[in-house]
Amino acid sequence: MSATGLFLCLFLVGHLAGNLQLFLTGEEAALQFNAYAKFMTTNPAVKILSYLTYFSILFHAIDGIMLVASNKAARPQKYAYSNPSANSKWNSRNMGVLGTIILVFIAVHMSNFWYVMHFGSLPVDSAGNKDLYTVVISFFTDDSMGLIFVLFYVFAMAAMCFHLLHGFKSAFSSFGLRTAKTKVIFEKIGYAFSIVVSIAFAAIPVYIYLTH
Repeated sequence: MSATGLFLCLFLVGHLAGNLQLFLTGEEAALQFNAYAKFMTTNPAVKILSYLTYFSILFHAIDGIMLVASNKAARPQKYAYSNPSANSKWNSRNMGVLGTIILVFIAVHMSNFWYVMHFGSLPVDSAGNKDLYTVVISFFTDDSMGLIFVLFYVFAMAAMCFHLLHGFKSAFSSFGLRTAKTKVIFEKIGYAFSIVVSIAFAAIPVYIYLTH
């Protein structure tokens, strides 16, 4: 869980760096984003990383489901009195729920963009690349569903933020790196990473909806 989780954190950074181009506008922005999309789907090294990412997502999800199941099996009978909030935070007790929301989001996200980019019949831009930029813009500005898509993405990013707030620092604990001396450092890095990355991802569809 820790190894795949930290790898997926690296993936988030790379994916966000590319998607930040959606804050740009005009034909040059479209050409730049479409060239980036082509590179991400044709470069051999990136393809290998993509397969590793798919594996990490599946392994992380399956391992998470098994972990939740084993925890419930270990305590089939609930405590007569329980006050979990006294010893743990809400997100740490609901990582399975948060992970499920994220998994649903990934499925929707890939069907709307990844699948279309790889297998859909897209128009091409003036440089001859598939025009994924227009697909993204149209998706979040659709007259009937655009706002719903934006709200869904913001909700999913909020779930991701809470998931990361617990998962990031816990991963270092699992590796034995989170000691009394490093605890505060990893917690601060985890909070900064979780909040900044999640807000940045959520801001993209909001910006597109409000400006296009």
